[in-house]
Amino acid sequence: MPFQMGVTIYAFYWVGSWLDGKYQVEGEWWMKGLTMLGVLVSMYQFIRQVNYINKNE
Repeated sequence: MPFQMGVTIYAFYWVGSWLDGKYQVEGEWWMKGLTMLGVLVSMYQFIRQVNYINKNE
């Protein structure tokens, strides 16, 4: 699960960095916003997986 969280967050970070470079945004707002979205998505996935594991025990 930690590896999946890391990959998810890094993917959102990478897309945000790419968008900042493509559109030349000052302050790197795409990178910051998408990284935070990646953290939220990975936390949602983590909680969902933990609930699934606990439900089946």
